[in-house]
Amino acid sequence: MRVQLRLEFEETRIAGLVLAKVGNPSREEPLQTSKQVFRVDDEDQPLLTGIFTRPFRTLQGQRFQHHSALEKHEMNQVAKALFTGPDGLLEQGQAIATRLYSKSNHPNIKSGDLCVAMLEGVKWEGEVKRALCILKSESVTPFLSIATRDGDLELHTEQGIYPEKIDKGCLILEHFEEKGFYVLTFDRAGHESRFWVRDFLGVVPIADDNLFSKRVAEMAVAAVASQPKAEAAEDDSPPWEANKAASEALSYFDGKKKFSLQEFEEQALRTPEARAKFAEERRKLEEEEGVKLDDEFAISKREVSKARKLMKSVMKFDTGVEVRLKPKVASDPEGVIEHGHDDERDMRFVKIYYRKDYVK
Repeated sequence: MRVQLRLEFEETRIAGLVLAKVGNPSREEPLQTSKQVFRVDDEDQPLLTGIFTRPFRTLQGQRFQHHSALEKHEMNQVAKALFTGPDGLLEQGQAIATRLYSKSNHPNIKSGDLCVAMLEGVKWEGEVKRALCILKSESVTPFLSIATRDGDLELHTEQGIYPEKIDKGCLILEHFEEKGFYVLTFDRAGHESRFWVRDFLGVVPIADDNLFSKRVAEMAVAAVASQPKAEAAEDDSPPWEANKAASEALSYFDGKKKFSLQEFEEQALRTPEARAKFAEERRKLEEEEGVKLDDEFAISKREVSKARKLMKSVMKFDTGVEVRLKPKVASDPEGVIEHGHDDERDMRFVKIYYRKDYVK
């Protein structure tokens, strides 16, 4: 199954908004939803549509999945109902807020403001689509404004949502309906929380070339880093000991457009231990995410580049010192860093060579 979309939002408009304040039931915080659909004024459309769509331009496609039947998936049915009859936005928006509230019982889940918006005019390869956008902001930001009153100026303080810090989001596109719609999600915390992706939305990744490239590159780094040499190393061992093998494994992708699993195992996974670890990671991918890895696919350079960031880049020592290395140095420190043992002190050491420091 290969689905990869390029979305355009230049002509997108917000047809209507349902708003909610979603608390945490375990702390006896309430759920409050708007009683009517909020309509966005024409002059505010460019600003708000930009805020709502900005996070969804370069994300991995996902889809709704249910263990027995897609028709039993609550969010899938809400989206289907809205795309069939958008006049039900208030009712379905309230249903989304109620579902989120019911899934927010864990003590670590923060309360927040929820926006459910119906978007029109989303373009994909020349076709105009609708989309359902769900945004949750878990924090408010204080801001100041200066206003004129009685011929003088006065300062006001208010609390509001900072657009760059919207915490979680979801975009459900009117496409791929028979397989669970095309869904994009983000979590500002830097990882997709199980609460948002699994419990509330119930989505799984769509198996396309981007996902295959991402997962194979990540599994390659994990596989070579788990070899006996790396496992035997102490926690404060230099990162290049593990990074060298990972860098060599990822170099397989350089200059290639097509991935071959057999070729990859022969050229990148050079030890039985690395191949066994890769096979274990592949099995977990299929069992936990339901993604069956193809033996051949088109390589996404962007996703492979992201995997390089997984390589160890921070050295932490029991003396309280930390050294952060740039990727190039972390993989190949020759001529820059010296690592050894001081017999007199019976301590290990790191010596850094440089020509100029940038400490202010």
